[in-house]
Amino acid sequence: MRQDHGKHSWPWWKEQIISKWAHDSWRFKMENSFEEAIFNIERDKPMSWFLKQKDRLTALHPDMPETMINKRILIKCGGDLENAILALLYRRLYQCNGRHHN
Repeated sequence: MRQDHGKHSWPWWKEQIISKWAHDSWRFKMENSFEEAIFNIERDKPMSWFLKQKDRLTALHPDMPETMINKRILIKCGGDLENAILALLYRRLYQCNGRHHN
């Protein structure tokens, strides 16, 4: 695309991106992709899977707080993995708040 249009300002490029991808069928595809993605420890690499889901949610909801993004992704992990991650997060939060002493 850059070869076809040359150098332009960021606002121009932003408008091109929005006009190309910000439409109902793109949004529908992103929402479906996020909803259908369930983490599978045997198939998925955790970091790649997480970042893909985060990118999808950020694209759909750019103003969504990061804590909400993380919670929505965590729910998709399900069962024991979800509980293990929550326990780890709460333990770290507890330690960061100065309540943990060695």
